[in-house]
Parts: sequence; C-alpha cells; structure tokens
Amino acid sequence: MQLQKLISILLMANSVWVLVTISAIAGEVRDTSSSKIRQLSEIERPMTSAQMLVQAPTLPNGSTFKDASEVVQVTGVKVNPTAQGVEVILETSGEQQMRVLSSSYDRTYVANILNAQLALPENKTFRTDNPVAGITTVTVTQPAADSVRVTVIGKTGVPSSNIVQRDSALVLGLTAPTAPTAQQPTPPPNVPQTVKPESEIEPEATPEMDNVTPEGVQQPPAMAEGDEEQEIVVTGDREGYSAPDASTATKTDTPLRDIPTNIQVIPQQVLEDQGVVRLEEAVRNVSGVNFSLDSGAQGVTFNARGFTVNQFKNGLEEGFATRSIPETANLERIEVLKGPASVLFGQAEPGGLINQVTKRPLPDPFYKVEFTAGSYDFYRPTLDFSGPLNSDKTLAYRLNVAYENTESFRDRVEAERFFIAPVLTWQIGANTTLTLEGEYFHDKRPIDRGLVAVGDEPADIPFTRFLGDPRRRYEIEEQRAYLYLDHRFNQNLSLRNALRFTRAKKIYNSLESSGGLEFGEQLLPLFASFGRELYETYTLQTDLIGKFNTGTVAHTVLLGLELARQTGVNFDQQSAEDAAVIDIFNPSYDFPPIDFQDQPGSNGNTRANTIGVYLQDQIALLDNLKLVLGGRFDSYDAEESYRDSSSSSSEASEFSPRAGIVYQPSEAVSLYANYSRAFVPQAGRITGGGAAKPERGTQYEVGVKANFLDNRLSSTLAAYEITKSNVLTEDPSDPDLSIQVGEQRSRGIEFDLAGEILPGWNIIASYAYTDAEITEDNTYEVGNRLNNVPFNTASLWTTYRIQKGSLEGLGFGAGIFYVDSRQGDLNNSFEVPGYTRVDAAIYYEKESFKAVLNFKNLFDVEYFVGVQNRRNIPPGEPFTVQGTISWEF
Repeated sequence: MQLQKLISILLMANSVWVLVTISAIAGEVRDTSSSKIRQLSEIERPMTSAQMLVQAPTLPNGSTFKDASEVVQVTGVKVNPTAQGVEVILETSGEQQMRVLSSSYDRTYVANILNAQLALPENKTFRTDNPVAGITTVTVTQPAADSVRVTVIGKTGVPSSNIVQRDSALVLGLTAPTAPTAQQPTPPPNVPQTVKPESEIEPEATPEMDNVTPEGVQQPPAMAEGDEEQEIVVTGDREGYSAPDASTATKTDTPLRDIPTNIQVIPQQVLEDQGVVRLEEAVRNVSGVNFSLDSGAQGVTFNARGFTVNQFKNGLEEGFATRSIPETANLERIEVLKGPASVLFGQAEPGGLINQVTKRPLPDPFYKVEFTAGSYDFYRPTLDFSGPLNSDKTLAYRLNVAYENTESFRDRVEAERFFIAPVLTWQIGANTTLTLEGEYFHDKRPIDRGLVAVGDEPADIPFTRFLGDPRRRYEIEEQRAYLYLDHRFNQNLSLRNALRFTRAKKIYNSLESSGGLEFGEQLLPLFASFGRELYETYTLQTDLIGKFNTGTVAHTVLLGLELARQTGVNFDQQSAEDAAVIDIFNPSYDFPPIDFQDQPGSNGNTRANTIGVYLQDQIALLDNLKLVLGGRFDSYDAEESYRDSSSSSSEASEFSPRAGIVYQPSEAVSLYANYSRAFVPQAGRITGGGAAKPERGTQYEVGVKANFLDNRLSSTLAAYEITKSNVLTEDPSDPDLSIQVGEQRSRGIEFDLAGEILPGWNIIASYAYTDAEITEDNTYEVGNRLNNVPFNTASLWTTYRIQKGSLEGLGFGAGIFYVDSRQGDLNNSFEVPGYTRVDAAIYYEKESFKAVLNFKNLFDVEYFVGVQNRRNIPPGEPFTVQGTISWEF
C-alpha cells in the first residue's frame, strides 16, 4: 500500500509539473540578455523565422521569397567536395527563388524546399554515400508534389550549413563535423516530431556564422582549389531495407554500429513490400524470433533465444494494455532487441522485446488512400493523412484509419475490426514539443484454438476444421491516449516525458476445447464460458539526457523514472464444464443449449504497481572504443482479490545491470560484447511460506557488425548464452506447494543481413540456431527441450525494381521462410513438424499510383505457425493472394 500511495503522489506531482511547464513555455519567454520574463507576443521574431522566409527576406540579387509564388523545377543535382565538407547544388530551369526551411536531429541535417519539384531525366531520388570524410550520406527526395527534401547525415554529428540562392541554382554548403563528440540531443526516440524552421533552432557559435548576411541568407563556402564536381549516384526512390540507427536499445537515437547488442530494425519499406497486415508477418524477418501462440486470436506471443519476447509500443510496455491482435496500420517501423532488457524496460522476459514505433506527423501535406483485397473475402481499406495545420508548420497532424472485414480458411470463421489513430504535434517553442496521440480499436471474432494433438503429433484432420462454436465470439474495444512533452534546455541537456492511459473492454463468449481427447481420441470435450473484463493502465516515463566530456572522454547519460499502475476487473463470469463434445473427424455444429453456472471464484479485481529508476552512461573512450554501462532498480507489488473472499499477493524488488563494449577496428566493422540481466515477478504458494522470488535471466553475448557496399548493406553475427533461474517447480513432498529450483538454458548463434546490393535490388535475410533446454527441474525431465523453440530458422526476402526505361516502376519480390520442428510442451509429449514457406510479389509504380500483388504460401504448404499445448495448435494459412492499390497525393 505504501508503494501505491507513493505512485499516486508521484503521478500527481509529475502531471502538475507537465501542466506548469506547458503553461510557462506557452505564455512566457525569458530574455537572456536582461533576465526578464516577457510575454511571447512581445518577443520580436527574427528575420530567419519561417514566416519571414516566406514573406519578406531579401536575396543577394534584390528579389524576395515572396516573388517565388510558382513551383520551381529542379533539373539537376550535383555534389562538390569543398575544403569544409560538401556543396549540394540544385540546378533549376529559371531564376525563381526557393523557400527553404531547415532542421536537424541526431547526426542529420534536413533542408525542405517548399516550392520545388524534381524534374530529372529518370528518377525521383538521388543519393551518394561517403562523398567526403565526415559526411555519411547525401540524399535528395520529393516527399510531396510541391516540395523537395535534402538530407545530409554526418559521421559524428550534425553538419552545419550555409544556404545561398545563385542564378538558376540553390546551393547548400555543408560543413562536416571534424571531431567525435558526445551524441547530439535528439528528438524523443519514439515520439512523432515535426520539422523545425531553421529560425527556431538555437544557434551555436561556429565559424560559419560569420557568413550570415543581414538579410538572413548565408553565403556559400569558398571552393577549394582543385575541387572537382561529381555527379550524385542514382539509387531509386525507395527508403531501403537497412536502418542506420535505433532507439530501443539505449532510449537514444544511437547508430546501430555503436550499440553493444543485437538489435534489428524492420523498416516500413519491408512491411509494404511483403504486404504485412499482422505483426507476426513482420518479425519473421528477424533471426530467431518465432510465433508462439495467439490465445485463440486474442493476442500474439513470440519467443526469441528460447524465451518469451515482451511487446512495447513507443517504448511503453504492451502486455497488460492490450487484449487483442496488434494493429499495424500506424506503424513506421519495428525494432527487435535480443536478450534481457530490464535495465531500461523493467520486468521483462529474457528473450528480448519488440518495440512498435508509430508514424509521426510530416512537415508537408501527405495523403495516401489504400485498398487491399485478398483470398477468403479479405477486404481492408486504409487512410494515411498528414501535414501542417498552420503557415509556420509549428502545428502538424497525422491520421491513420483502417477497417478490415474478412472470412478465413478456417470453417465458418469471420472477423471484423476498425482502427483509428490521430496524432497532433505542437512545436511550442524553439526547444519544446508537445505531442498528443490517440488510438481507438474494435475487434470481433470467434475464439479459435486451432487443432489438437493425437499421440505424439497434431491430429490428422483438415487444417480448415474449426473445433468449437463459430457463432460465439469475443469482442474487444480498446482506447489509448499518449501525451509526450519534450524540452531541450540547451545543446547538452534535454528532457523527455511520456504519459499514457489505456483501457481495454472485453466480452468473452466461447465454446472451446477443455481437455484431452476421449473415446478413442475422437471426441473432444468442450468448455463454455461467458464473462466481461475491463483493464486499465497508467504509465509515466521521464528521461533526462545529458551530454558532457571528462577530458577527452565523451558521455551521454540517461537518468530515468518510470511509474506504472495496472488494474483489472472480471465480472459476470459464467461457465459450464463439458457443455458439449465435438467429433474431430466428423464434426457437427448443432450444439445443445448451455446451462451456465455462476463462477464467483472467477469474479474479482487485480492490481499491480511498479516504480523503476534507471541510469545509463554511453561512454566514448576513443573514436573507435565505446562502453555502455547501466543499472535499474524496480519495486513491484500486485494483489488479486475475488468475490469468494479469496486473495493472493506478490511483491519484489530487483536490481538489473547491463554492461557492454564496442570496438571498431575499421569504419565498417564493430566488435561487441555484453552482459545483461532480466527479471519477471512470480506468484505461487512456496514451501516454507513467503513470497516467490522473481525469475532471473542472465545473458552473455558476443558479436560482430559489419557494413558493406559503401554502407548500403549491413549485417550482424551474434553468439549468446542465457540462463533462466528461480523457475517454479513442484515440491516432491507436497504437490500443492512449489519450490524455486528450476533452471532453463539457451545457447545459440544468429545472423542478420539487410540493405541494398545494387540500385533497386534490396534484401533482408536471417538465420538462427537455438539450443534451449531444461537444466534443472522437479516437474519435467532434465534435458527436455523448451516448447515451441525450433533448432533452426532461416529467412530470405529480396526485391528488385527496374530503374529506367519503358518498364521503369515494375518490380518483383520473392522470399523463403524456414522453421524447424518444435516440441509442443515441456513434457516433450508431442512434436510440431517444421516447414518451408515461399512467398512472392509483383509491384508497379507510376507517379502517385502503386499496385502490389502478394502471393503468400505460394506452394500451399500445410504448416503450424505455433503451439500452446496439446489442445491449442494454430495452423498456418494456405496459399493466398493479396492485392493492394494505393494513391498518394
């Protein structure tokens, strides 16, 4: 109860702090020269503001941006090395002036030209890698019909810029960072952001500032003697399959090569190319991540490295917050972190975590309408709209909507769902962003447990057979609200605050398998149940990120606080044992009326409170030698109470450390090693009394990351050992009690590869070997394999798009996915066979139109996607065709 009171106080205090901060930022601005507080309306806006760039600034030739009312055609792009860095030249067909808004984040500089179009001979997107030392990538894209975006990524920091309008050209002079520094302040890793006008970015004193003219237009750097022009490399208009950085592993946007652990990113382009609708279709691209079960279509569970994987959204834990199959319509990308992650994310299984990152508002208008239709009457229209809501683009929105109506290859099974996710981002000031995000979700479908086991294998019956009453359905309704407040005090100190509320309401109505087969393993007893459930979560995360140097050593320090409260109510619970039976070989769905009985012992309340404090230091000892050290302390308590006056409780306090090191013998290779731990609270009646200790997971991992083909292709090879201890086992002297002497161990290797081999040719591939077994136990035999963990898994998906000529816009994709055989339970009493599945796709794009035809399970292989126990073995889909058309405007 003390912890509960403390959480209440802290939640209230932090909410008040958030409101006070918003009020202070929105209403007042401190004049640093006079130390006075002035109203925002009294502050004179600088000449470089977004509004003045559009309306008034004078260019060197005497014209103004106001004169540039028409869209400028960019007919050529060049990149020239200079003494300071690179010069990006956008050649135009005339002398019209361009309106430019620029921003920066992490190591990236972005310039948005608001009245321009790419009018190039062949492609819409240009890219060159490593044009000079200190600059990693330069790209030029057209994100909207009337805007062009130039993106420049520095190797060690954000490139500084000089912008000038020349006759028939816009010149961006970029100065490369010259020395390694502490990681730059970043937008919150998983929070939607809008692009800031350049005038709202707090400037640093740099030599380039001497080139700024009174009119606010910067002069270009002088061309170094002997510099030669070089044409930019054309690589097509795709975002690609390889991501340079991720936020999940460190809660900061850190390059993947600097992270001492195996983390894989599934970009949006992969999701689109494979026609991904469900989360399990996406994560199969990552080594060793396997679908485990879906609880009868009420949610999905995955395992990695032999153990369960926790699911997060925008860095916030999903477990208690959702009771449904995840929706993918508003996902920007998916990040998968392998191994224990309690140091930053609290109680979590040692397998790792899947973090779903949602889409962010865009600075330019974007509208996408998409419709998908497929086998078994599958219909799914979606909308994705985004853009600014005011002239200076400080207020932006994004709206994702999806509706789905489908039948199934499973007999008489139908489903319907609706999803809407609005996001609003407000750039309050130069260094402060407020984001409000919401989600509403409704899903209705039968409880489908799949097939059952007969002897030591799944029953030999059609995969289409539904073993229950398809007329009975469960219905789930979820609402979510997120509030993010992010403030940068200066270049080296920033604050990130996230507040989340979720509510899930569920009506459960099912007739499903309740036990083993009877009467010659032919008749399956069915259990009837009905009930209502309500779950709510309240979560607060506050992270303070500071950057400083101690001598020549650079530090990025993360100090965080997390508070969480979970509540659940079960009521109207009714059930009937042996309500009916079904013949698995000759089923009849004409079931008799059910005589429900109240179940008072099942009606009750649950609640759980967590408080966690964590500290992490990313240390750059040398340019090629980095350390990550961290620790977290969690305090947890939970209680369950029932209408029949019975109750149970559990509590735990745990410290979770992590240490990792990265050594980079060359720019393309990173060697790493790490040690980390995880914990999961347990509940049970323990011999001798007292509370059960949390399960602990301990990992040792080594690996190598390498980039090829000028950083277009990236790979990770890892080896690990994880030991899970304090597992509850039956007390041999008293079967009603438990003792914590159980231990499970997993060892394995993993390999991942993703990126672009040649212009237009992308690939993502993986392989994993996992040896997971019971090493100590009183219930199960030592040496038994952990259930649903295959020895070998592998995947390969590749696409190619024709880059030019009469067939430009046409593309093809193909993939193969292999999963080894798996044990169905810890007793190893039956086995689910392995499988090899082949997929293919055809693409066509022309301007704003796109069409995709996905062929899934091309050779109609019968397989099982996972297994829960002997009466819950979900089969995979047979051959299906899925067609998608979309328009962007």
